[in-house]
Amino acid sequence: MSEYIPPIEDMNFIITQVFKGQGLGDLDEDMIVAILEEAGKVASGLLAPINKTGDEQGSQWMDGEVKTAAGFKEAYKEYCAGGWNSVPFKEEYGGQNLPWSMAFPIQEMWQAANMSFGLCPLLNQGAAETILAHGSTAQKEEYLPNMVSGLWTGTMNLTESQAGSDLGEIKTKAVKQDDGTYLITGQKIFITFGEHDMSENIIHLVLARTQDAPAGSKGISLFIVPKFIEGKKRNDLICVSLEHKMGIHASPTCTMSFGDNGGATGYLVGEENLGLKYMFTMMNNARLSVGLQGVAIADRALQQSVSYARDRIQGSDITTGQKIEIINHADVQRMINTMQSLVMAGRTLAYEAALYLDQGKSDYVDLLTPIVKSWCTDMAQEVTSTAIQVHGGMGLLRKQGWRNMHAMHVSFRFTKAQMASKPLILLSAKP
Repeated sequence: MSEYIPPIEDMNFIITQVFKGQGLGDLDEDMIVAILEEAGKVASGLLAPINKTGDEQGSQWMDGEVKTAAGFKEAYKEYCAGGWNSVPFKEEYGGQNLPWSMAFPIQEMWQAANMSFGLCPLLNQGAAETILAHGSTAQKEEYLPNMVSGLWTGTMNLTESQAGSDLGEIKTKAVKQDDGTYLITGQKIFITFGEHDMSENIIHLVLARTQDAPAGSKGISLFIVPKFIEGKKRNDLICVSLEHKMGIHASPTCTMSFGDNGGATGYLVGEENLGLKYMFTMMNNARLSVGLQGVAIADRALQQSVSYARDRIQGSDITTGQKIEIINHADVQRMINTMQSLVMAGRTLAYEAALYLDQGKSDYVDLLTPIVKSWCTDMAQEVTSTAIQVHGGMGLLRKQGWRNMHAMHVSFRFTKAQMASKPLILLSAKP
């Protein structure tokens, strides 16, 4: 699947009609549409075309270095040059200072067009937010401008092979040095974009235990561990292997080893033993983004299904006896309408969380975060499963996932005359 049609009309409807433009400050509807349209061009014209080839080729590991799939490095450079990496960040650090109510729709496009690519700015966004919330003034000044611009990228190093999701069991160590830095030793697994060739530096946020730290989750501290320190000096860390996650082969999922030669230099964020508390800033940011990924993937499956159903001729009209496209069959209509309803519901839910972020309603954000993550990803499972049913046996073929999705706007937007002449009435953002 190489083509992607950004659902700008639906996005704009939720922002301006459902939420009445709340949280958007001075942005009017014309500006909102202009921003979404420009982001849509990047998503459909730059990122979507390398989605298929990226997944087929994958990221390549060799002697600790990772080469991203063809076109990714160039696309990332163009993406950053357009200022898209800096959308939700403060102007103080070079950001666009756009509200989350705009950042979420834009981010949805990256994830729908090319989730393997979109994972890199997703993790960087969370890492930057964590440093902004808990880092020292010096740390903010040193790291945020380059992370906001995209010159550097950030990661989240949480779990270890023996720990899984039980972070209280992590064993990575941090030994304090006379100069106030720490030497980090240990291994982390499942580190998204832990090593790659798209940015000049990679800023790892690493959970580790200091000496004499309390047992369990109360003894975890958070450290900034850059790939390069003091300019171009390589830190003592390395990617020792790549995992191969289904569907996102172009996203390097790394096993990272710290301190094979004595210890990687790390810088404490905040206070010792408060690392898990600090990391929840990044984890909650990522949870909302993962929920948004569910919306994005579900929308992509919906687009694919509508396109296929409009092309696939099978069965006959019960009145005329003529062969018809399967989109005219009642059960296919039911499936597609259900898919579109679920996608719009998930999108609205995720955007509502963004609105509360803009309004500073932290209690509402705390409430919605696990709901957005769980419901939107569960919804995506249901929608993509239904998409396979729309395709029938063709849905089980690998090649079917890369169909040319032409005329998607026609598929989604019917005139009143078309609605009157067709039994299918797809739900639309506008009545």
